[in-house]
Amino acid sequence: MYSYDTELLYERGFSVRVNKEGDETFCLLDYDVRSAEVNMEFQHFHHFYEMLILLDESAGHLIEGNYYALQKYDIVLLQPEKLHKSIYFKGSEVKRLIINFDLAIVPDIKSSLIGVLKMFSSEDSIIRLAVEDRPRVFSCLNEIFTEKKNGVEYIDMYIISKLTEFLYNLNMARRRNTYVNEMFVDQTTHKMYEISSYINTNYRSELSLEGLSDEFSISPCYLSRKFKEVIGFSLVQYIQMTRIRHAQADLYSTGKSIQEICEDCGFNSFSQFNRVFDRHVEMSPSTYRTLSREGRVSLPHNT
Repeated sequence: MYSYDTELLYERGFSVRVNKEGDETFCLLDYDVRSAEVNMEFQHFHHFYEMLILLDESAGHLIEGNYYALQKYDIVLLQPEKLHKSIYFKGSEVKRLIINFDLAIVPDIKSSLIGVLKMFSSEDSIIRLAVEDRPRVFSCLNEIFTEKKNGVEYIDMYIISKLTEFLYNLNMARRRNTYVNEMFVDQTTHKMYEISSYINTNYRSELSLEGLSDEFSISPCYLSRKFKEVIGFSLVQYIQMTRIRHAQADLYSTGKSIQEICEDCGFNSFSQFNRVFDRHVEMSPSTYRTLSREGRVSLPHNT
């Protein structure tokens, strides 16, 4: 039995939705389980805000190549277009709550809402609540859960109101954020994630096996073998996929020409960009731009 004040209410397969993805105001709370069998191959992104709250003892999360170890009730903050993926370990299924949302900017509270949403672009991608802050933060989500179960009238208005209150309370509580990332005991694994993070930061620049070997003082042969072993992709594949994901985000959300996006994402030629994009996305950049803006294509996600 859950304590209403200190634990998050949960029911497998339960969900709460207001409107749909792409609407000016949109919200989805998804209560479910995941396991190692559904780990995504590569990082993905969304065009909306996302939060993951872990409801089991351990998991991992990769954000723009940086690995974060998660404990129960850790909250992952993801702004739109941020590359990420969840990592679940072999064994039992893991409970988690995913919150996806977009909120219309109401003029009278514009500065307040923008101020609160800035926490998604801060360096604190993970929030570990101090125990004394849990009741205030979790109560908003538990009230949404309970009222949805009760089927009250005008529930959409209530959900958005409580979601906004939750974001405000979370922003206040993050001032006492206690999250400290656990270092890998295996220094080689730690080094490979350092390199994946470096690639995500420098994907616009010239990147090569030889250059990264020099940068991190590792032999090319060892780097090539260990990177594939730890990250699951060859170095070339990882660089290409990182560039393609950023290109997809730009195609959807900016007015840049495809040639500009090609150059901004670090590709040496327009023909190479088109070839690599088609191989990984199975359509041309121009087709992807059209279909994604029409809501007819989206990236897979497993969170």
